[in-house]
Amino acid sequence: MCKSHVLSVSSAKAPFEKTTIERRALRPDDILIDIKFSGICHSDIHTAFGEWGETIFPLVPGHEIAGVVEAVGSAVTQFAVGDRVGVGCFVDSCGECEYCLKGEEQFCTKGVVSTYNALDYDGQPTHGGYSQKIVVTERFVVRIPDSLELDVASPLLCAGITTYSPLKHWNAGPGKKVAIVGMGGLGHLAVQYAHALGAEVTVLSQSLSKKEEALAFGADHYYATSDPATFKELANRFDLILNTVSANLNVDAYLSLLRVDGTLVNVGAPSEADTYHAFSLIMQRRNLAGSLVGGIRQTQEMLDFSAEHGIKPQIERISADQVDEAYQRVLRSDVRYRFVIDISTL
Repeated sequence: MCKSHVLSVSSAKAPFEKTTIERRALRPDDILIDIKFSGICHSDIHTAFGEWGETIFPLVPGHEIAGVVEAVGSAVTQFAVGDRVGVGCFVDSCGECEYCLKGEEQFCTKGVVSTYNALDYDGQPTHGGYSQKIVVTERFVVRIPDSLELDVASPLLCAGITTYSPLKHWNAGPGKKVAIVGMGGLGHLAVQYAHALGAEVTVLSQSLSKKEEALAFGADHYYATSDPATFKELANRFDLILNTVSANLNVDAYLSLLRVDGTLVNVGAPSEADTYHAFSLIMQRRNLAGSLVGGIRQTQEMLDFSAEHGIKPQIERISADQVDEAYQRVLRSDVRYRFVIDISTL
């Protein structure tokens, strides 16, 4: 067993405490990672606040993990001590079902094991990246390219793949008009990926306050959704709209912006249900969809693509003592654009 200092919460909305957990002893296919940085995802906040169903307390959040291999099991072949690696939203799956065999472990029919707030196949709670160490089976570890600094790489393990995967799945590229709803932690990466893939990119945000930043990230156009004229001007415009916000929207209004056969994809997940009228879909054969993340192969593809195209999140590094404050700032949208915890301060 390996002891690790962690940040954990004992109940919903409780403050973080520095505590200690035990990681499992290395199995033959396991990797022990010395965590250097862990990004803060809005999912961490929803879970720590008990907003997404039952939370397993004490909770150690974090699924944007970047670090260095400290030790490997006897059967590990793809990684060695000293390698720069990452771990995302999942740490195990059956490896045998049709989706695992296709490299889409997130849809494992046995049930993929989340990096935190889950039970592994032995019935033990999983604990995430707000931690000094983590033990993960080899096939759920990805390699971080040398040109990506570990701190900026960490948010890519969730925010990056969450936005890259649907853009690839719905064929964002040359000749396609893509709109990104929201210019936050997900949105500012979605803009960069859609631009690098060759699409014409429009940002839809509540106000014009982030217009210059969005254009610098690669957006071609920027509109304020608080202006009713926006929805008239952009009617029937887009092939794909990627909604990155975690607040309820006027779904019918956004569906009206789609062309025939266009798709509105949700990656933001509000705690309350959305509503829409069926005719918003029927009349133009529009699609309303959702996307989770990508599998391990696509996560590695995303990291390599990010390195090749110089795509990086804009981050604010914080210490372990600043996590409670960072949660409140995320809720106030007071971050440009992702918080990353320096685990050396734990």
